[in-house]
Amino acid sequence: MVPLDNRFQWWNYIHGASWRHPEGPKSTLTGRENFPVVDVAYQDAVAYANWAGKRLPAEAEWEFAARGGLSGKLYVWGDEFRPSGKWMENTHQGQFPVQDTGEDRHIGVSEVGIFPPTGYGLYDMAGNVWQWTSDWYRPDYYARLAAAGGVTKNPAGPNESYDPGEPSDKKKVRRGGSFLCTDQYCSRYMVGTRGKGEVSTRTNHVGFRCVMAPSEKTQVAEK
Repeated sequence: MVPLDNRFQWWNYIHGASWRHPEGPKSTLTGRENFPVVDVAYQDAVAYANWAGKRLPAEAEWEFAARGGLSGKLYVWGDEFRPSGKWMENTHQGQFPVQDTGEDRHIGVSEVGIFPPTGYGLYDMAGNVWQWTSDWYRPDYYARLAAAGGVTKNPAGPNESYDPGEPSDKKKVRRGGSFLCTDQYCSRYMVGTRGKGEVSTRTNHVGFRCVMAPSEKTQVAEK
């Protein structure tokens, strides 16, 4: 057991770990063809999205997609964590962080598409791996919008990053939670919750997904 208020007690740095070698230099991608990419920093995710002709979602876009047509629910599938006793996402069971008992049949990252999709047909919008968004992180951004009154349509996020705990670090919002999330420490598999990450950091429980970038014709029409 370790104190949960000090993450340095239970995280290890593995030299040579990367998206090609997710568990260290001796690991490979063999057998992981259907797993999400991990160990990807924000800049790397943006570079891939640009190469693929896509982009990362804004935080508001991500949440709209994750809710799948539902409104005001705790989870992307509804208000009950395990409806009819069914596991709906890949999270951590057992004593955190020392033992994952795998009651959901997965220990660590799992293949994509195993758990039920959202109402919009999207898989793994909760649990498994965190997902980068394009928004800078500020804890007070949405509170400021609410205080301004009215309805904000398609909020684009703050213009700069600010984390009171580490004000010099530039951080982006991450959403969705991961296989490490548990109500003992971090229950951010709940659809309305947020995560954050310094833009150059990468870990084995953070990935990303892309959205289609608007075509040139669409951009002209919007103007």
